[in-house]
Amino acid sequence: MRILVVNVNTTRSLTDAIGRQAGSAASPGTEIVPLTPSFGAESVEGNYESYLAALAVMETVRAYREPFDAVIQAGYGEHGREGLQELLDVPVVDITEAAASTAQFLGRTYSVVTSLDRTVPLIEERLHAAGLSARCASVRASGLPVLALEQDEKAAVDAIAEQAARAVEDDRAEVVCLGCGGMSGLAERVVERTGVPVVDGVTAAVKIAESLVGLGLSTSKVRTYAPPRPKAVLNWPPVAR
Repeated sequence: MRILVVNVNTTRSLTDAIGRQAGSAASPGTEIVPLTPSFGAESVEGNYESYLAALAVMETVRAYREPFDAVIQAGYGEHGREGLQELLDVPVVDITEAAASTAQFLGRTYSVVTSLDRTVPLIEERLHAAGLSARCASVRASGLPVLALEQDEKAAVDAIAEQAARAVEDDRAEVVCLGCGGMSGLAERVVERTGVPVVDGVTAAVKIAESLVGLGLSTSKVRTYAPPRPKAVLNWPPVAR
């Protein structure tokens, strides 16, 4: 089984970290292929960058020429999953939905701890669109930009753990989701600080993707995610000027 794990930003060190985390959860016989888009922002922290990332991720997957069995979109709260589902005949798993759906097996309520406050509305909207918001106690921001997560790991863990603890104590969350692909690998240390289950979206997405492939299941093509209709698309991909 081969699973493509596509970073939503163009920072290769984050792609490498996400790939390592995905590999740690993969079963024997599952090949993890981390991919970095060829265009887009170095980090995704707002609507413009998210829509740009959606295009970049779709084009990155379309350009991949080897066979694959599933795709993971490794961006928390980002746009684009629906477009991938239209384009592909294999399962597509978004880490936002993977983390939240997994959390609901582990407790009555869950909270998400993400990077900057400006990304909170994006995550809330994605959870609502996916039908996963009813049991979300809160979405909290650590105040750290995405790229800062790998620059000072101790500060990152402290900031994330503080918000996770407040989610448990103040918002009555029973499970915490790490709300950024760049937070991969921090779950155990946040568990130590909070005493509750902590879900990493990348590893959760790997196990869900493996399960869907193993069950022989993929996206319905009856209506919502039917393949795009053949038609002329003007000036795409864009020509460099």
